[in-house]
Amino acid sequence: MPSKSSARLAALAAAVVCSAVAAQTTVLTAPAHADSVRIHDIQGTTRISPYAGRQVTDVAGIVTGVRTYGSSRGFWMQDPHPDDDPATSEGIFVFTNSTPQVAVGDAVTVTGTVSEFVPGGTSSGNQSVTEITKPAVTVVSSGNPVPAPVVLDAGSVPAAYAPAGDPAAGGSINALPLRPSVYALDLYESLEGMNVQVADARVVGATTPYGELWVTVKPHENRNRRGGTVYGSYASPNTGRLKIESLGPLEDFPSANVGDVLAGPTTGPLDYNQYGGYTLVAHRLGTLKSGGLRRETTRKQSPGELAVATYNVENLDPSDTTFDAHAAAIVRHLRSPDIVCLEEIQDNSGAVDDGTVDASETVARLIDAIVAAGGPRYDWRAVDPADKQDGGEPGGNIRQVFLFNPQRVSFTDRPGGDATTAVGVTRVRGKAALTVSPGRINPAGEAWTSSRKPLVGEFVFRGRTVIVIANHFASKGGDQALTSHYQPPARGSEVQRHLQAAEVNAFVKKVLKAEKNARVVALGDLNDFEFSRTTKILEDGGVLWSAIRSLPRGERYTYIHQGNAQVLDQILVSPSIRRGRGLEYDSVHINAEFHDQISDHDPQVLRFRP
Repeated sequence: MPSKSSARLAALAAAVVCSAVAAQTTVLTAPAHADSVRIHDIQGTTRISPYAGRQVTDVAGIVTGVRTYGSSRGFWMQDPHPDDDPATSEGIFVFTNSTPQVAVGDAVTVTGTVSEFVPGGTSSGNQSVTEITKPAVTVVSSGNPVPAPVVLDAGSVPAAYAPAGDPAAGGSINALPLRPSVYALDLYESLEGMNVQVADARVVGATTPYGELWVTVKPHENRNRRGGTVYGSYASPNTGRLKIESLGPLEDFPSANVGDVLAGPTTGPLDYNQYGGYTLVAHRLGTLKSGGLRRETTRKQSPGELAVATYNVENLDPSDTTFDAHAAAIVRHLRSPDIVCLEEIQDNSGAVDDGTVDASETVARLIDAIVAAGGPRYDWRAVDPADKQDGGEPGGNIRQVFLFNPQRVSFTDRPGGDATTAVGVTRVRGKAALTVSPGRINPAGEAWTSSRKPLVGEFVFRGRTVIVIANHFASKGGDQALTSHYQPPARGSEVQRHLQAAEVNAFVKKVLKAEKNARVVALGDLNDFEFSRTTKILEDGGVLWSAIRSLPRGERYTYIHQGNAQVLDQILVSPSIRRGRGLEYDSVHINAEFHDQISDHDPQVLRFRP
């Protein structure tokens, strides 16, 4: 008595032969070994194949996509006769290592070893991709119809993102039975390797230089007014997000901005990779329809308003070609703020690791470009870091820099600030004052190991002192992805940011102890969300408040990561500023939503009357 799998394989082989005759193609061979299995048998009902590490023989399917480039060459195939279990995928990737000798529509049989490949390595926490490796491939016939794609839309993708991981397995969901009608990640896993389709999908993450973009299949899921999808809490990762790549040439990939639409169907196999998880690798792309998104411009500050901005200029060094564009951003879109705190200013030799730490050429080029763009000639202050002690691109020695318009603001210089000297707080005529200006907060502290130390300066505007703390906290590098097989994913990088936030909070408390109503602004690329524990630690005791919360929830974002519009850059203020007159915050969207961005961060501007 033949097994169920053998009987279904025989039926498939018969169907293949009939298709071959209809298409007038030559049947090369059509073996059906008794010990062969079907694709859904290999995929199983969990994330790990029950056949992992085992040899399989004459696995049959129709080729649905061929990848001829990169380090993961191979093809996807799918069984046109699915079983009745929604948890088992009918598609699989065959890793050939070299250019595959098959075409879409070929009916093939594959003999090889089932493998669970983890993109990014097992330490990444990423899910694995079930593959057949070291394959022997036989083309049975050509020109067969490709299995109809599974449509992904608002109705088919569940609202819940992922199940909680099994504590006995360290929080992993790998061994949990897939529940594709309940969890979005389970649905995507149950379709791994299968032909899928999205239609009229709105772009929520602009095209990158690597030929990828992000869409949403849920048009109303946490949508903002500019077409993006807002990440507003750890409990709302936005299930409708999906990455799109193409099997076609990179130069043919559309240059899309947030709010654009891939009109019509976009179809292809569903893959998983380390740069965003589940990815529709399209052999058919929708037509790009522009959403008409334009870069924002904030209003000009009035004579009595102090405008303070933070702007991450993304590893700026003298060899870059973006100085004019950054200058235009500061002058035209930010309207020449009185104080601009810059993050990621590199030294004069950029990423060349030659011991250089001075950044005067980098800053001078930017200041000259601002003047050429019609802006003021800013003055500047910074503290050079010790070589290779502040993290970032090796050799670049990134640091924060204050630009200020001397026609509107003066800087109070107090000598002694350097890479290793800690700034302190004293009282001068009953007012809080810095012991060195500019200075750095506790540069020898554990919190700042291989990370940027906060830059502190004392400014005077219309006779009133404002202490400004420019920050660039530790990055999120090394955190597990939202699509990790650990759920919830671990955010290990938070440990250092929590220490950093505590240091800044303690420093602000010293300032306010010296002067209860001192005006303090702490700002920069905090690499963490407004709802995060990092922000709560910064605000502890009510000494600071993140002013981005003054915006409607749909406008709280400064950065877009994998289709999630989120907050990484913040401006926090002391109580005297918060309760003062005319506080106004603006996240000026000029970069993160656009494919031709000059930085991956949007700048922020705060206006208030000291």
